[in-house]
Amino acid sequence: MNLEEQINADLRTAMLARDEASLRGLRAIKAAILLQKTGSAESISQADEIKMLQKLVKQRKESLDIYKSQEREDLAKKEMEEIAVIEKFLPSMMTGDELRSVIKQIIESTGAKSPAEMGKVMGAASKQLAGKADNKEISTIVKELLGG
Repeated sequence: MNLEEQINADLRTAMLARDEASLRGLRAIKAAILLQKTGSAESISQADEIKMLQKLVKQRKESLDIYKSQEREDLAKKEMEEIAVIEKFLPSMMTGDELRSVIKQIIESTGAKSPAEMGKVMGAASKQLAGKADNKEISTIVKELLGG
């Protein structure tokens, strides 16, 4: 079952259960899928699905930060609920220690020695860790390990 079919099935279930939080999150995913399919192929690759879901989570986390800074707990709660729904469809993310060891291996394989070679490491790390870790977190660890 692809992501779109899974979302449609979960939407029906959420509608029957009258689960407003799940409905908001699932409708956001469905809208993003439809938007991505507009003007392109019939289906979306799994890598593109993961990127799309990560983008949705990132947008909601940014909104969450804004709402918290403005002390709008009602809106912040809605964003947290939607993040939880969307993250159910993402593969599990790597922990800090796992991520650090994989990045060390990438640094060794690329032969990078200084912060000036960060781009070389980031390119390889982004490809290898796509969907498994946040690029911001990867960047932070790469800077730290290269002495930047």
